[in-house]
Amino acid sequence: MTEAVTNAPADARQPKYKRVMLKISGEALMGDGSYGLNPPTVARIAQEVKSVHDMGVEICMVIGGGNIFRGLAGSAQGMERTTADYMGMLATVMNALAMQSALEELGVYTRVISAIPMDQVCEPYIRRRAVRHLEKKRVCIFAAGTGNPYFTTDTAATLRANEMACEAIFKGTKVDGVYDKDPKKFDDAKRYDVVSYDEALAKRLGVMDASAIALARDNNMPIIVFSLDEPGGFKGILAGQGTYTTVKNAKPAA
Repeated sequence: MTEAVTNAPADARQPKYKRVMLKISGEALMGDGSYGLNPPTVARIAQEVKSVHDMGVEICMVIGGGNIFRGLAGSAQGMERTTADYMGMLATVMNALAMQSALEELGVYTRVISAIPMDQVCEPYIRRRAVRHLEKKRVCIFAAGTGNPYFTTDTAATLRANEMACEAIFKGTKVDGVYDKDPKKFDDAKRYDVVSYDEALAKRLGVMDASAIALARDNNMPIIVFSLDEPGGFKGILAGQGTYTTVKNAKPAA
């Protein structure tokens, strides 16, 4: 199909951020299944991304691969860790291609950019080229993690967010923010509106893995945790609405 570049946002309201990273797990693509991809779920998430793209926001994405293969789980079952991690990276490419297909069905031009070169199916990661795609209002899906074993897709998302000069990382989850304990198990679980990086690390709040949070902290990159299951939630936050938790540096004492 012929690509037309447009810079005019469909939404008249000024979005809170101009360029963001959306990090979702591979499990988010499973729907009610226990493995693989659920096409209606992929299409629903793609629609959420499109609604934000239509506001004029430049979007990067990183999708995990846990719905297909998780390197750490393979390693725990006796597989050599480096091999298992590379297999997990390849799973993220499959998820990225599925999301690309769903987005382009909606008319959103998308590029899958892999840290492991595989030219027949996607582009290799070249930072300047990726930035140019964003400037042309294409969604960039970064696949294959960082290209290195022992690093999670959380760390990959934080790394790419900094490289792409994103203004925030949006972490889509099953709950509407960060809680002091599992809200699905404990009725008295408390949700944080704001939590510092150091507190998230010290209390092991499960926002992202420790390496990703430390990288975000060191580069002052806010992490916004929200529910991916809430229709319009992603767009609502960009419009200054909705329920979510922001992880950022603590304010210095007066």
